[in-house]
Amino acid sequence: MTQQSRAEAEAGTGVDDAFVIQLSRHEPEQFTVLFRRHASHIQRYVVHRLGQDAADDIVAETFLLAFRQRGSYDQTRADARPWLYGIATNLIGRHRRAEIRMYRALARTGIDPVMQSFTDTVDDRVSANTASRRLATALARLPAELRDTLLLVAWGDLSYEEVATALGVPIGTVRSRVSRARSKLRRTLGNTNPAAFDEES
Repeated sequence: MTQQSRAEAEAGTGVDDAFVIQLSRHEPEQFTVLFRRHASHIQRYVVHRLGQDAADDIVAETFLLAFRQRGSYDQTRADARPWLYGIATNLIGRHRRAEIRMYRALARTGIDPVMQSFTDTVDDRVSANTASRRLATALARLPAELRDTLLLVAWGDLSYEEVATALGVPIGTVRSRVSRARSKLRRTLGNTNPAAFDEES
């Protein structure tokens, strides 16, 4: 390894995630590069799913587990996001009841304390529309595997292939789950297709 590649890794530039993870096997402190690159995105995704209270713990545990499992990371995957989102989604699974409660509260009140504080376009499409209560009800009613798959696409901003990696399922399963989830949402929303869940481009 050259001094330049080590310096780039330490700066978090010029090298991919796989290289950083490989380097961290011998220099554990290098794993912080991965945290700096991706923690804010994982945090945002978890906040969407569970709210702020649980997010810090889930994100910390996600990176702790990733650090412990870094020795088995598939070095052919330059981007570690699907791996990290997969770990986070598994951890979210332990909090399903809290997630459902949050959606039901939104369905009752129409006020989303989680998304209210965000202003980017994805959140505007999801929460700042007239269907938000029905959408929350529909998300609460989705089976966990459909909800996980759909929200990794919509809120994790992962491609179908990346979701397949994150969940450890074939890409065909991802396509099927997203299609079924969208169908259920459309029925609940009176055949309205919320913009956040449009077909993959």
